[in-house]
Amino acid sequence: MCGIAGIMTRDGSAPDPETIEKLRQFVHHRGPDGDGIHRSGNLAMIQTRLAIIDLETGDQPFYEPRGAALVANGEIYNYVELRRELSDVEFSTQSDCEPPLHLYRRMGNRYTDALRGMYAIAIHDPVEDALILSRDPFGIKPLYYVETAQSFAFASQPVALIEAGLIPAEMEPDRRDELLQVQFTCGRETIFRGINRVLPGETLIVRNGRIVDRLRQPALSDNGHHPTGVDGLVVQLDKILENSVEMHQRSDVPYGLFLSGGIDSSAILALMSRLNDRPVRSFTVGFSGTQVYDEREHARMLAHSVGAEHVEVEFGEADFWSLLPQIAADMDDPAADYAILPTWKLAQTAARDLKVVLCGEGGDELFAGYGRYRTLLRPWWLGGRAIRARGIFDGLGVLREESNRWRDGLTASEATAASEGRTKLQIAQATDCADWLPNDLLTKLDRCLMAHGMEGRTPFLDREVAAFAFGLPDQVKIREGKGKWLLRRWLNGVMPDAKPFERKRGFTVPVGEWINHQADRLGPLVAGLPAIEEIAKPDAVIRLFSTKNKRAGFAAWTLLFYALWYRRHMEGITAKGDVFDTLTHR
Repeated sequence: MCGIAGIMTRDGSAPDPETIEKLRQFVHHRGPDGDGIHRSGNLAMIQTRLAIIDLETGDQPFYEPRGAALVANGEIYNYVELRRELSDVEFSTQSDCEPPLHLYRRMGNRYTDALRGMYAIAIHDPVEDALILSRDPFGIKPLYYVETAQSFAFASQPVALIEAGLIPAEMEPDRRDELLQVQFTCGRETIFRGINRVLPGETLIVRNGRIVDRLRQPALSDNGHHPTGVDGLVVQLDKILENSVEMHQRSDVPYGLFLSGGIDSSAILALMSRLNDRPVRSFTVGFSGTQVYDEREHARMLAHSVGAEHVEVEFGEADFWSLLPQIAADMDDPAADYAILPTWKLAQTAARDLKVVLCGEGGDELFAGYGRYRTLLRPWWLGGRAIRARGIFDGLGVLREESNRWRDGLTASEATAASEGRTKLQIAQATDCADWLPNDLLTKLDRCLMAHGMEGRTPFLDREVAAFAFGLPDQVKIREGKGKWLLRRWLNGVMPDAKPFERKRGFTVPVGEWINHQADRLGPLVAGLPAIEEIAKPDAVIRLFSTKNKRAGFAAWTLLFYALWYRRHMEGITAKGDVFDTLTHR
């Protein structure tokens, strides 16, 4: 991964050098191995590099003979095939010209239709006097922008736009309420008023500091046809997944795997062990002395079965109190997903030896693994219910105001996902791919790894895998009461030790237990913060932290995360010390 940023003024003047330098400083952690800048008239673009491929010759910006410049955060796969396809282009032999620039010259603003990979790209075309911003269809790579009366600016993270002085850190209340109720925010708007996301698959065309056009490339195809039987599908799946994992291993630096022992990461482990002559390097996290399931024993067995070099990481209660303020600070686009905790520490550990890790994100969405999908398909008299029909705080009596507006973003995504001919299951999958996946899971992965100078790669979130998986018949996605049925069937053949048809326990972090241990001290501290008093009843907050059940524990965790996030990103308090130090800092 890398960091990119840029600014285009509206009045034609050259961008302020101090602003450019601040943008560079606040994306530098994403790319500590070098940086480059492109300046032309009223535009400046910056890239800070995390060197993964072409270590000696991969510095950006890239240029092509007609003067177009590119900075990017990402990996574009099938370079050789793309170069072969473009061999008829007159400037295709230029060694310093990357395929996206070739494609842009041949295809114009629809150049991303031919890309396979993960990316956030900025192209300056002096011929068209335009800035073109593009983001991959799943939103694996982040990209944000702000429009002001003076300029248009973009960056890999919102914090860079704020710290550069381009826009103040002001709360968008509707997005705050959404965060509290569903643990992430939906759509284009972020929690920061005036800072927007380039949507997954979107290309923006900007001239003279104004957006003049938007294009969109879908992540999911409705054209999947699978006339073959189950055995044939298993063979197809093997080829497609192997190809994706092979591409996602492309690296000139050491790489490894985050291994949970679940279906998705086990599938990647099986293929990495097939494709590599050297032992796979795998990392698993666990929680000792708690009531939650510890995945380390199963992951250890799988790793040893293929001869992997396996590392186990402990995340304990002391880590929770000491690391959470920094983790909340790193999540500038907030997602109150407790999985940020082990992901951050896994990245911290793996970064001592590696720069790249493969991860299993996307498997549940594409192959229908979540229990909520099975619940959705049941009739109401057997417990069937809509996905996320209830918010985290609904009915708890904690918030000062409760309304259903927090669900507007999800409702809009559901309406967009409901394309003609899609099944109820496909609509749910597409809804998750539109918001939950990019704005929770992938944001978590990006920020936790980037905090340690690491790149995360997601082989399931590949255009070829998605085209195959999303179009599968519902009955091979969910069968015999199990999601991801076809993926389980394939895994049972290539790695039977994974026991894919056995009941799996969902991944859980014992945040409720840890909060309960300090409830008497923690509840009053959180309840007394102005940011919490504004949205919640102090007495109810104190009772919530002392209530020992799963739902109350998750709500208490959400308030604690929000309180710490607010201290850093709204009040400007730098994370120093543990949770209690941060909450009491004046």
